[in-house]
Amino acid sequence: MKKLLILFSALLITMTLSSQGNKNLAEMLGYPGDSKLLIIHADDMGLAHSVNMACINAFENKYITSGSIMVPCPWANEIAAYVKDHPGMDVGIHLTMTSEWDLYKWGGISPSDQIQSLLDKNNYFYPTVEELGKVAKGAEAEKELKAQIDRAIASGVQPTHLDTHMGSVLANPELVKIYLNLSEEYHLPILFPRAYLSWFQPDMAKSMESKIFLLDNLFMLEPKMITGKWIDAYKKGIETMKPGLNEMIVHIAYDNEEMKAITKGHDDYGSAWRQHDLDLVSSQEFKELLKTNHIILVSWRQIRDLMNAQASK
Repeated sequence: MKKLLILFSALLITMTLSSQGNKNLAEMLGYPGDSKLLIIHADDMGLAHSVNMACINAFENKYITSGSIMVPCPWANEIAAYVKDHPGMDVGIHLTMTSEWDLYKWGGISPSDQIQSLLDKNNYFYPTVEELGKVAKGAEAEKELKAQIDRAIASGVQPTHLDTHMGSVLANPELVKIYLNLSEEYHLPILFPRAYLSWFQPDMAKSMESKIFLLDNLFMLEPKMITGKWIDAYKKGIETMKPGLNEMIVHIAYDNEEMKAITKGHDDYGSAWRQHDLDLVSSQEFKELLKTNHIILVSWRQIRDLMNAQASK
């Protein structure tokens, strides 16, 4: 009888562990398995004072659940100081290796002679991902990206995740590998849609499939999607959203003289665009859209903490 009880207990433990192992991300976070999880994420914190103020407003009013800082940008210190003084904010590092505006530029935070392949003749980052991908040396990119993460941490930011400005860490296979390695080194989830697994060899793709931070869907408004009211494209994205982990990227700022000057000549993701996005996430219509479609808002912090809890077992 005693042996039977021991065997029965062992079987129950095995079944419990197996059941836990079969849970999807939603269930591991305490939600129903078919939940539509959504991170509403604000890019480009630190780009400008206007962006910072809009993001702070959005965080305080729960219009967004996440944001990320462009460490090399002129206003990064302002938002980093705010994040330090407001623990619990869901803020990651917006890994930056491009500088796209015509009259408002930045380079790396590493000494320029140590990251020369990332910089143009004026020691600014290149304006496009394509230019970066052709010339970037992996060792120099890794040095700069680590410097950005380390500076944010040293300033008091406790990053919840890593993502990438303009997709710059995806500019070539070597940079993608560095991006994945940074996730392991800093124990942080990264923005990485599941669809990107098709880029890898089958064995590599298989090893990545178990990562709980993989996005099932990533939505970001593009110029070609704007055909009617600003909310229309977002409405379509929300109404067609599938169960799993989703992220919606917004670019928010106040349409003021600062942003107009920074984004001069660029309507796409420019000053007016960012005001439209801010108006969108703060609108009652958007809130009702989320509610009607049974969207559950989550943050990268929840995913980071779950990922690290699993790793410590």
